[in-house]
Amino acid sequence: MKVYFNNSCKICKAEIDLYKKEKINEIDWVDITDNELAEKETSKDSKQLLRRLHIKDGEKVLGGAKAFLLLWKKMPKYKFLYDFFKLPIIFNIFAVVYEIVAFFLYLKNKKQLKKLINNSR
Repeated sequence: MKVYFNNSCKICKAEIDLYKKEKINEIDWVDITDNELAEKETSKDSKQLLRRLHIKDGEKVLGGAKAFLLLWKKMPKYKFLYDFFKLPIIFNIFAVVYEIVAFFLYLKNKKQLKKLINNSR
């Protein structure tokens, strides 16, 4: 399973760093920042990848709240989150809240990336 995350987003990085500490061998962590291979592997463009977390499990690519469910399901320490957030009503609320938060993180990160690109020139 590959987890595609935005390492240039400070909040995203902090959360993923917590998950990485669990050292789950079957999870490959892939930074999508300026990563053409990630775009090919997921069939998503850079904007879509920056917009939300994605997971590729076999040939299936999941994004957003569904990706988080799969991630938590694979991690014993966080399985309680999977058990709670998979409940239909809870999942629907979680999915909406995730999309709102992800949208604002995307906007914030988009500005950070522009600054980085402009400063490197």
